[in-house]
This record gives sequence, structure tokens and C-alpha cells, in this order.
Amino acid sequence: MVKKLVVIGLGSTLIGVGLNGFIIPFHLINGGFLGISLIINYLWGLKAGLAFIVLNFPVYLFALKSDPLFFMNGIIGAIISGMMIELLIPLNGAIHLPIMSSVIVGAIMIGIGVGVMLRNHISPGGMDLLALILSKWSKINVGVIIFAMDTVIIFSALFLLQDAKLFYSLLIVSIVGLLASLITSFRGVKIFIS
Repeated sequence: MVKKLVVIGLGSTLIGVGLNGFIIPFHLINGGFLGISLIINYLWGLKAGLAFIVLNFPVYLFALKSDPLFFMNGIIGAIISGMMIELLIPLNGAIHLPIMSSVIVGAIMIGIGVGVMLRNHISPGGMDLLALILSKWSKINVGVIIFAMDTVIIFSALFLLQDAKLFYSLLIVSIVGLLASLITSFRGVKIFIS
């Protein structure tokens, strides 16, 4: 349990810093429920972290029936991730990088945060939890499933917000998906000492 809490704390902090420090200042989005939460925030001004937690509950109820362990890990991951997004709001506007650098750095931080959590079977959000369940059933890599869902969310945001800058979000989800795939696919290297 201690290891899980450390992983959740690390992953959630990376996600919170990546979003608040690098993605939100340019009004870009990530994929998954994080992306939907940011769209809600940009359209109606509702707190992204709170919207993120609320959006996750229907998926967690589904997960409770199909896999109680995913449910427990997921609900803890989502609540802590949502709290970290809110706690790290002061980073919004504190870091000044050009948009492309900000996109790359933010996406790398989010991708590592998401990947580390998924590797330990902890979902940082409902879409990722849904992707984990789909991956378990279909044997398709979880990063590939996340990338497909995220692409749909970004094109929806482009339609709703009508801001060409959101095309940068495609790069964000590509980097996050790639890192999540790499981190979840990597098999530990065993060193044998004779």
C-alpha cells in the first residue's frame, strides 16, 4: 500500500505540474477525462480538478463490478490527481516557455506520470481506467487505446472551442500516449550476479 501511495503521489504531482505549468497557460488540453475537464474549465470556468473527480465516478461504478482492484486503485488515483491539479494551480503562468517547448515539457511530465501509474495498475483517471479494462479484455496495448480516445476528445475540443492552437494538443496526446505505451510495455531488466 505504501508503494502504491508513493506511485500515486509521484504520478499525480507530475500530472499536476505538467498541466498547470505548461499546458493550461496556453489553453491547450490533454486527452481523457483530464482533457474533458479542461474543456469544461475553458467553456464555463468550473474547476478542472473537481470536474475531473466528478467525471470519473460513472466509470468507477462500472469498474467496481468488473474489477474491484481497478476500482480501488482508480478512485484513489483520480481523487489524488484531481487534488494535485487544484493544489498546483499557482504554477499557471509561473513558467514562461514558448508554446512548442511548453507542449513538449508538459506532455513528457504528464506522460511519465500517467505511465508510472498505469504500470502499477493504478489509473490516474476514468478514461485510463477504461483503457486498462479494454486492454485487459482485448490485449491491445493500453497506450494505443488511450491515444485513440484522446484523438476523439481533441477533435471535439477543436469543434467546441474553435481555437487553432488546440492542434498542439495532438502533439500532447501523442507524447503522452507514446510514453504511457513505453513505460507500460517495458519489462524490468534482471541482473544476475554469479
